[in-house]
Amino acid sequence: MAKPHILIVCYPAHGHINPSLQFAKRLLKIGIEVTFATSKFAHPPVSKVLDTLDSFNFAAISEGYGEGFKPQGFDVNHLNALKTHGPGTLRNVIETSAEKGHPVTCIIYTLLLTWALEVAREYKVPSALLWIQPATVFGIYYNYFNGYEDEIKNCSNDPSWSIKMPGLPLLKRVDLPSFILPSSSNTNNVALQMFKVQMEMLDEEKRPNVLVNTFDSLEPQALKAIEKYNMITIGPLISFPYSIGNDVIQKGKDYMEWLKSKPACSVVYVAFGSLMTPSKNQMEEIARGLLESNRPFLWVIREQENGEVFYKLSCIEDLQKKGMIIPWCSQIDVLKHPSLGCFVTHCGWNSTLESIIFGVPVIAFPQWTDQGTNAKLLQDVWRTGVRVVPNGDGLVGSNEIKRCVALVMDGGENGLEFRGNAEKWKDLALGSMMEGGSLDKNLEAFVLGEI
Repeated sequence: MAKPHILIVCYPAHGHINPSLQFAKRLLKIGIEVTFATSKFAHPPVSKVLDTLDSFNFAAISEGYGEGFKPQGFDVNHLNALKTHGPGTLRNVIETSAEKGHPVTCIIYTLLLTWALEVAREYKVPSALLWIQPATVFGIYYNYFNGYEDEIKNCSNDPSWSIKMPGLPLLKRVDLPSFILPSSSNTNNVALQMFKVQMEMLDEEKRPNVLVNTFDSLEPQALKAIEKYNMITIGPLISFPYSIGNDVIQKGKDYMEWLKSKPACSVVYVAFGSLMTPSKNQMEEIARGLLESNRPFLWVIREQENGEVFYKLSCIEDLQKKGMIIPWCSQIDVLKHPSLGCFVTHCGWNSTLESIIFGVPVIAFPQWTDQGTNAKLLQDVWRTGVRVVPNGDGLVGSNEIKRCVALVMDGGENGLEFRGNAEKWKDLALGSMMEGGSLDKNLEAFVLGEI
């Protein structure tokens, strides 16, 4: 009898690829054959991680662009190109694999790729959604399309406005995913429509499987709130330290030597992910806030394609005396370093989970999509840090950054609570990831069809 063969279909952005690769590695560990389908431009870094392992195959989806094209996160035209070319790639994998005697037995797809589910239905192959955001965010989208849309559409900027949905904490406007907020943004409207189609297609399935990158004790109520879906925790799925289409990973790790020279719990680490860079004015406020905090800091500021940094900060010389600015780092290596005191993060779900896994208190600095919800969970539910409060113009001032750094780092009552809670969640996360923990048990049960 042929062993199980799972086809993973992944959108080619960091936030999707990193957990999906970790998921693939877990499947390979338990003897499952894996084919990983995503943009051909993701092939080099993916191959560095998994091509050396047995039973791993890569299926490149060509989007019809020239060789110079590189995906840059969420892009409507790119999503449509994947939808045009992706189904043909999947059909070829399914048919070729069957001819070779190792048929695809399940298709796993990340969010917004509903065409993968359509192909699975076409070939009568079982499928599951790999939800790479928290269960709480899944619950918000589900409830939005099931009775709460009008109430959310009419939400106001009044700080007293809030909403309570089944299995979820009390949420204010700033806590909701940006895609469901009233907006004229075409990107928001297109993304929201895609989420709607996602939910409608799941509703057509009989108790569909949703694999969630979280663990049971982190979001117990949200995981149980939607009875007609089979929510299966298969996390935390830690990111792999690589960068798509960027050779900065090959540069020396001077920052690690720099970290070694600093006292324990003294360094402020600042990173805003791979997709968005704050405005120039915001970067200047961050810079002043870091200087006024008078603590050593490690700040990741991405480079442009030509190697130049996005912004030339006015106080760059003072910054270089107090801290270190780099274009890239292995975030896992930084977060687990004993000199680290707190993490100023955009609250992408991968970074959020990594802060939990390594027990690092946070300063939540959300930008868009699910990040506001993640910030809510970090500050008010898990109590591992504090969230910045923008001014009336939406800018987070230097005094606010200084205030947050002091709250988390100065060792007072709040700082001790944040650090203690971070250690508690770290222990729970590591327990779920250890051999024989909930991650292994849930994954094996899913593969064997016992869930």
